[in-house]
Amino acid sequence: MSRPAHVTSGPYAPPAPARELTVRSADGARLHVEVHGPEGAPVVVLAHGWTCSTAFWAAQIRDLSADHRVVAYDQRGHGRSPASPACTTEALADDLEAVLAAILAPDEKAVVVGHSMGGMTVLAAAARPRFRAHTAAVLLCSTGSTRLVAEALVLPMRAGRVRTWLTGRVLGSRAPLGPITPVSLRILKYATMGAGSTPAMVEACARVVHGCRSAPRHAWSRVLAALNLESGIGELTVPTEVLVGTADRLTPPVHTRALVAALPHCVGSTELPGLGHMTPVEAPELVTGKIRALVTTYTGNAQVKEGA
Repeated sequence: MSRPAHVTSGPYAPPAPARELTVRSADGARLHVEVHGPEGAPVVVLAHGWTCSTAFWAAQIRDLSADHRVVAYDQRGHGRSPASPACTTEALADDLEAVLAAILAPDEKAVVVGHSMGGMTVLAAAARPRFRAHTAAVLLCSTGSTRLVAEALVLPMRAGRVRTWLTGRVLGSRAPLGPITPVSLRILKYATMGAGSTPAMVEACARVVHGCRSAPRHAWSRVLAALNLESGIGELTVPTEVLVGTADRLTPPVHTRALVAALPHCVGSTELPGLGHMTPVEAPELVTGKIRALVTTYTGNAQVKEGA
């Protein structure tokens, strides 16, 4: 069965990149990378979450690429990046460093944005010299550092060992997600999005998530279930802003509050009322605005969008 394509019209349809390239990570894994926007503009690097792809960032890319160089890449095993036997947080950090090295000049810095597993990628890379050399500021969207399964609210049960065990089985299922149907759309909306999400938002997310292959989805679920990146929080010394939806069932606000308490240089924290886990899709203008503000404040070379 072919995997569903991303949406092709509307604000969540991914724009065509200015160029595409394949970047090799430290272990030889191939990463699909897209570059949007004008050369010489301030750089934003986007790292998506579990089961997603570059298409997840369509709204941000469409807006920012008018006056930023926007780099989006598929995490290994996601989108157009082939699966790899190395599914570890170290591999995620290697991949981000490889993308930064391939895209940026030696003295060039970017604002790095991570959603969910993309935020965990940033935490994993935080102590790396290349990451520090190329990162001006960070935005962490809907992410956490540890206890992801224990804190998840996907199952409406009292917290404890039974809920943790069942949640792990649900999130780590090997079963194919199957075709997109009215029922699957309702399930995805309940698990990952706020009640006010529009049908267009839900459809866009469903197409991205259902496009993820079952094997890498399961492999990365095991990594996330055992995740412990608390040491990476203290290593993330660049200016960092965090945001989360108050109705996020996958990485609820308890994670963001822990990040805020431990980050060495937290420059802002936002809890978005009623929003779920897919904040860049559910609140595209707000997330894009946060990225623009970080570029303006911390890169020193921001361009002004015409009419803004």
